Amino acid sequence: MKHALPSVVDLAQIKRNSTLGALSYFARTLLIQGIGLVSTLVLSAYLSPEDFGVFGVVTVIIGLLVFFSDIGLAAALIQKKTEPTVVEYRTTFTVQQILAWCIVAVIIALIQSGLLSRLDGTDGIWILVALGLAFPLATLKTIPSIILERQLSFSKLVVPQIFEQLVFHGVLIYLAFSGFGVIMYAYAVILRSIVGVIVMTMIQPWSFGFAFDKAALKQLLSFGVQFQLNDLLARIKDQLYYLVLAFFLPLNQFGYIQWAKNWSMYPYALTVQNIMSITFPTFSRLQDNKQALARAIEKTLFFITLAIFPILAGMSIFIIPLIAAFPVYEKWLPAATALILFNAGTAWSALSTPLTNTLNATGKISITLRLMVMWTILTWVLTPPAIWYFGFNGVAVAAFIISCTSIIPIWYVKKMIAFSVWDQVWRQLLGVVVMVLVGLAGWSYWQSGLFALIQGIVVVGVSYLATMAFTGWRKVLLEVTSIRRAIQK
Repeated sequence: MKHALPSVVDLAQIKRNSTLGALSYFARTLLIQGIGLVSTLVLSAYLSPEDFGVFGVVTVIIGLLVFFSDIGLAAALIQKKTEPTVVEYRTTFTVQQILAWCIVAVIIALIQSGLLSRLDGTDGIWILVALGLAFPLATLKTIPSIILERQLSFSKLVVPQIFEQLVFHGVLIYLAFSGFGVIMYAYAVILRSIVGVIVMTMIQPWSFGFAFDKAALKQLLSFGVQFQLNDLLARIKDQLYYLVLAFFLPLNQFGYIQWAKNWSMYPYALTVQNIMSITFPTFSRLQDNKQALARAIEKTLFFITLAIFPILAGMSIFIIPLIAAFPVYEKWLPAATALILFNAGTAWSALSTPLTNTLNATGKISITLRLMVMWTILTWVLTPPAIWYFGFNGVAVAAFIISCTSIIPIWYVKKMIAFSVWDQVWRQLLGVVVMVLVGLAGWSYWQSGLFALIQGIVVVGVSYLATMAFTGWRKVLLEVTSIRRAIQK
């Protein structure tokens, strides 16, 4: 049956819920990323590069196993145009429970086999066990999360995440000050998972139960399998390759890569990841209204780049002055170059991710699949010679080169939907150029002490704001006004 275009009322409601959701996510992320920032600063001071390497190996292994915890059923339920049935929800839950416990069994088998000796003793093993047990617990949150996403109730969806991250980082900081080593991640992971399940269940109860409907499963898999194949390629490109690197590079060098990558992902998590959590269900609801979808894409690109570009530029400018101001972080100086390169690649990802998300939300998963094939091949082909030539920094060099191909999703989406990219980003790009010039002009001075560092951050930050005020205040005012109107409707 052909689905009608969203009515004016429906469209207004979608805009309102999406806007409120974006604001809720952003407010939540400011809080969580602030806590995470403090946590990472503390851990960077207390943990060695080898400890970061151990945790990096564990998270890469878990990242690979995440693929097997879902076969795209959750995405299929979110993207589904009609309301899912109780049987579909229960079938999805049942399948995910089976897969989650299979993962736990695989982890136990890996530990028993002795293949994980790289984890440097029992601490890494216990972290792996804790992350493995988090899988069955996470499935208890899946269906409530899907229901909230389909309702675009993002303000409720963020609440469990707030509690989870408060517990996770709070436990890490407490145990770090108490003298615990890397084993503290195991305690933090388990407590985070338990708290998340309790809070999510209280916020969004559902008709809990088990079912296995073959017809419903087959229908969901028609979309889910393609979605999951795309995810598999992403994990081959990232987690599997990083796992290979972890077994070939010295643990301290892998720790440098992990540390730099983690820091470069903070701005990405603050902006892109949170906005993407909203835009996938929102774009799915708008997939039959190309004009509204085009406007939603433009807003997404504008606000993401408005926030992430200056953050990435600021991190790149001040990483070395920051290390100079705080000698406790001198051990991370070898990772500074990798951080700058990862930041540059993340800037490209800020443009491409919303557009690949658009392809997924509109059912064009096969195009995303082809893009992932390309990026996976490039990663495996370009990184080894880059490491041979640049050392461990070659990982970041290759990542940046590959990120430049992110212009391709723009071309794909523009073939389907008429939207503007350049008008959404040129002001931010100009502001970043001014930031870099100002930052380099006083770079030697910023390294002379803490007061000089603070001065530099203020001056460089003001240079970006002044550039945006001079070139884009009308644009910012227009976008902010449209958000206020969407909320008031």
